[in-house]
Amino acid sequence: MIKLGEVQTLQVVKTTDFGVYLGETANSENKVLLPKNQVPMNIKIDEEIKVFIYKDSEDRIIATTTIPELTLGKTALLRVKEVTSIGAFLDWGLAKDLLLPFKEQTARVHMGEDILVALYIDKSDRLCATMKVYDYLDTNSPYKKDDRVMGIVYEIIDAFGAFVAVDNRYCGLIPTKELYRPLKVNDSVEARIINVKEDGKLDLSLREKAYVQMDADAEMIFKKLQEAGGFLPYHDKTDSEVIKAEFNLSKNAFKRGIGRLLKEGHIQITDSGIKEIK
Repeated sequence: MIKLGEVQTLQVVKTTDFGVYLGETANSENKVLLPKNQVPMNIKIDEEIKVFIYKDSEDRIIATTTIPELTLGKTALLRVKEVTSIGAFLDWGLAKDLLLPFKEQTARVHMGEDILVALYIDKSDRLCATMKVYDYLDTNSPYKKDDRVMGIVYEIIDAFGAFVAVDNRYCGLIPTKELYRPLKVNDSVEARIINVKEDGKLDLSLREKAYVQMDADAEMIFKKLQEAGGFLPYHDKTDSEVIKAEFNLSKNAFKRGIGRLLKEGHIQITDSGIKEIK
């Protein structure tokens, strides 16, 4: 069977002036053309050749010896070449650019951007790209809890958090409660694995372990305190939403930070806020 969007090793079953026809066997009813400019020199009937199957500009199934950066059901970073009224066109290494329809974009894309996409076949039997890569990511990563990883944010849903493709391949999520700084689709992030679920999906955090992060948090709070002239109207009783808005910290992280500053003798905690000790 000739498989659209996949790399296959097929057999030369017929030669013509404009190329060769390929099939799974010499008697295959289904054949696909490999154009003349793609045919290796001195190739003969019955010889095998590795090709990628796609559709040309006239919507005909055709073979090419050029293997693109993306194949069916896989993910890859591709560059946006053009944005039009029907979507964006991506460079995937073939003469015919790959369409990313507007409805398959999790955020608007711009010319020159590199974006993470998967390849699928649409209802019209055409190859298209999608930024909705959740179902295409693997869950068999080699990582364990507390490992540090790199990934790309491919979708943000307020109720869940920021969805991340770790290594552009594995399924990860930064839960909403771990989002202490703003992120947007296509951001590259370094994160720490805080949980490997039973199904292999990864929960991530942008922050270090509490005892490591405490030093950085305390330093950041103290810097803000000095910039404010030595007093900030926030303390351990301040509402958690206010703390998050002002410091991008959870209430517990803020309390650990000011606790560290208090222990080291840098601040005094009063009923109205925190005060620097000169």
